Amino acid sequence: MRKISNVFYITIGLIVLAVGYGVLAPQSFAEQTGKIQNFVASAFGWYYLMLLSVLVIICLFLIFSPFGKIRLGKDTDKPEFSTVSWIAMLFSAGMGIGLVFYGAAEPLSHYAVMSSNGELNTPAAFKEGLRQSFFHWGIHVWAMYGFVALSLAFFQFRKGEPGLISSTLKPIFGDKMNGPWGVLVDVLAVFATAFGVATTLGFGAVQINAGLNYLFGVSIGTQSQFIIIFIVTVLFIISAWSGLSKGIQYLSNLNLVLAVALLILVVILGPTLLIFNMYTDSLGGYIANFVKMSFSTSPLNSDNRQWLDAWTIFYWAWWISWAPFVSMFIARVSKGRTIREFLIGVMIAPTILCTFWFTAFGTTAIEAQKVGVKLADKATELVVFELFNTMPWGVFISIVAIILIASFFITSADSATFVLGMQSSYGSLTPPNSIKLIWGVLQSAIALILLSVNGLEALQNTIIIAALPFSFVILLMIFSLLKALNTELGLIKAKRK
Repeated sequence: MRKISNVFYITIGLIVLAVGYGVLAPQSFAEQTGKIQNFVASAFGWYYLMLLSVLVIICLFLIFSPFGKIRLGKDTDKPEFSTVSWIAMLFSAGMGIGLVFYGAAEPLSHYAVMSSNGELNTPAAFKEGLRQSFFHWGIHVWAMYGFVALSLAFFQFRKGEPGLISSTLKPIFGDKMNGPWGVLVDVLAVFATAFGVATTLGFGAVQINAGLNYLFGVSIGTQSQFIIIFIVTVLFIISAWSGLSKGIQYLSNLNLVLAVALLILVVILGPTLLIFNMYTDSLGGYIANFVKMSFSTSPLNSDNRQWLDAWTIFYWAWWISWAPFVSMFIARVSKGRTIREFLIGVMIAPTILCTFWFTAFGTTAIEAQKVGVKLADKATELVVFELFNTMPWGVFISIVAIILIASFFITSADSATFVLGMQSSYGSLTPPNSIKLIWGVLQSAIALILLSVNGLEALQNTIIIAALPFSFVILLMIFSLLKALNTELGLIKAKRK
């Protein structure tokens, strides 16, 4: 057990305390996490918006600056994975289940349930629903992932540091990151990751359950979700056991193929011409309103502020809680790429795919709603299956969607298992299988326990709370990376002279 760090034991202890509280006093747990979540959203919403906007600006600066030529590794290193496999892996780890869960439901909700502009069921609400979906799943989230991943990859592959979050802060704090302060930083990262991934596993189990209920009448409830989580846990542990270049890469490629196939089916069988027109118009609206949406806090509009807390602030917190896991995984598979190539790939390719996905599913769902199909009245996890019911080949498309959700489920979980193993074993690029097994079981246990006692709301509250302390780490990483890159550029210039 010498390969296992104190980060593992401390984080396990904190997780046991948090989950134990939820089990022993579920009502109190729900109330307290709800209060803290409301406080964080109202008091720190402006901070989340500022932080992610600053990260977008920094990433754009790095792309166009001389820093963009620096390679993540030695100057002679080449990328380990092909560009297509690389994009597939970062896309699968970064979004996964959420695309299927919210692809139709989010634009529809903005259109028919609660809109950011106060209008419902109007052409303006239609356009705004797509723009806001683009905003929530677009440049900001990928810039944040890209920046954190860039920091990790630079220090690990260029400077030879361990693959730990704490290693990225050494230019500021020096050897203090090798002691208790470094352990604290890594514990914050692992804790946020564990609950962020558990939330997504909860979403996945609920949606697979909804799909099986729709297709085969499988009962919806904790028992069915337990069986689903158990089966998928076995599958993703097998995948994680097989290693990065086998199981995770193959599954990521499968995800991309299935996702593109499902997207093409929806485009062809849905309102095809309207989808392309809405994408062009909404993309223009997203670009034109980019700055305004990035900094909008609605300080004088309580209704709009309520919408902002429920959607934008929740998303920003969710993405931050996923940042240690997704960014570390992206860093791990990005060795050998230049900073410019890396950031352009991370920010642009997934954004294009995500925005077109929301246009296809959102437009099709809203058009169905307009002709009398009451999709907006359905539970979020059922919307996409009810939408498929209105289309030709509905059963076949639903089966493809369930397979895609399960594949995303497995990929996200085994990627997280790999990353949690790294963080618990001093940044090892080949964490012990035993520790990956423990983390795999623990992630699923967190999702199952909190689903059974509090539902998805408790998981959502928990990730918003867990994201706040880690956001301060990201803030420190900005100063640390810029300082290190400036030093590195000086060394490169000195070598050339």
